[in-house]
Amino acid sequence: MTSRTQTQPASLKQWLEPIIVLLVLGSLFGYLGHQMGLSAMVNTLFNTAHQLLLNTVLFIMGITVLSGALSQLLSEFGVIRLLEVLLSPLMKPIFRLPGRTALAALMTFFSDNPAVISLAKDKQFRQGFTPWQLISLTNFGTAFGMGLIVVTFMATLQIDSGENTLKAAMIGLLGAIIGSMVSTRFMQYMIKPIVGDELLDEPAKASNNDATDSPTESTETEHQPAWLRVLNSLLDGGKAGVELGIAVIPGVLIISTFVMLLTFGPSEQGYTGAAFEGVALLPVLAAKVDWLFELLFGFNHPELVAFLATSLGAVGAAMSLVPPFIAKGFVGGNEIAVFTAMGMCWSGFLSTHTAMLDALGYRALTSRAIIAHTAGGLVAGISAHQLYQLFT
Repeated sequence: MTSRTQTQPASLKQWLEPIIVLLVLGSLFGYLGHQMGLSAMVNTLFNTAHQLLLNTVLFIMGITVLSGALSQLLSEFGVIRLLEVLLSPLMKPIFRLPGRTALAALMTFFSDNPAVISLAKDKQFRQGFTPWQLISLTNFGTAFGMGLIVVTFMATLQIDSGENTLKAAMIGLLGAIIGSMVSTRFMQYMIKPIVGDELLDEPAKASNNDATDSPTESTETEHQPAWLRVLNSLLDGGKAGVELGIAVIPGVLIISTFVMLLTFGPSEQGYTGAAFEGVALLPVLAAKVDWLFELLFGFNHPELVAFLATSLGAVGAAMSLVPPFIAKGFVGGNEIAVFTAMGMCWSGFLSTHTAMLDALGYRALTSRAIIAHTAGGLVAGISAHQLYQLFT
């Protein structure tokens, strides 16, 4: 009797899941096929993915290779360690975190969100942290994830208005820092009564400065000639950049293709199966509250909301939306600043927060982390918009 009862939910689940998936997929493709025509829909899917692969993915990969080489070179010769020491006095008053946390920001800025977990699980690094400080590292690190790639990508764009995209990207970086402060401190406020305030480990006795306790670059290669260290660091960093560039391909091709189908409308000739055609459903929905997006972020086109929504899952995919927006004349300096701030601050946190908190053993706090980081990303975008208006 008991075994039969236990197998019924599993059996029901096995029937329901495929039915629900078929209904969802059937509704999605049925709607798209009805609006565009079956042949045009299929051709647009393939052509959009092909154009994204050639014009966007390879461009992003070029940036990741060069930025990866640069970050490895800076790490090899102690520049990141120097920045860590210089930035450590700002950590406690701004983020309520130990000074060594500056290393976490630098590591995620030069790589991606999960880099902070390797530090958070390091016994030497986490000495002197309280539980609420350690857990808030997921929000803190995520706000800087892929920062170098996002900033570099935005700063190198050419927009029709001729505005300085480098300046706009730097304003966006400042907005992301403001958003990271809000996200981190809001997370700490929510979880401090739950996890307590007791130190995880005793601070290292030999420490005179928080930054000196952090794990630093390996010294195994210090006896090699300088030219060989430069060459090895550039090649190793470039190889890591290739891996990161490959890692963004599924997100760009899958997520961005469907987002573009829901964002852009037909061409002047109607549905021809060309790349970047679509049913323009997302702008119709966003237009119902376009006054809000214009007030908060200065957006004059509801289509731009697609960037924000896509950043939640994969910022690499969100970046692929920007060149088509520029081609349509939707993007100016303000939009570059807001995209940089929110793309960097959100940087795919919905797809990484659960895994990061699970690695720390606090999966139950995922909902609070998502709430705090959503708020931080919104503040980042609003701050970037206001700062852009102020500085320009």
